[in-house]
Amino acid sequence: MIAWLVRILVIVSGFMASWFVTKDSPQFAVMQMAVILLVVVLIVAVLAFWPERWTHILNRTHPKNVQRSPHR
Repeated sequence: MIAWLVRILVIVSGFMASWFVTKDSPQFAVMQMAVILLVVVLIVAVLAFWPERWTHILNRTHPKNVQRSPHR
């Protein structure tokens, strides 16, 4: 399972790195690792700053009669 996620990240980062550096270039592996790092940081940031109101919508075990604060 983890191997699939890593493989998907490597494929996506290779595609994105090829926009800036050719695949024959010796710097391609470094650029690919930098893009992987940026993608992982982006994923962690999205998960860390996920709005609480979205979590309430996705949480199906949440009781229906609980008062929620109004959306701003």
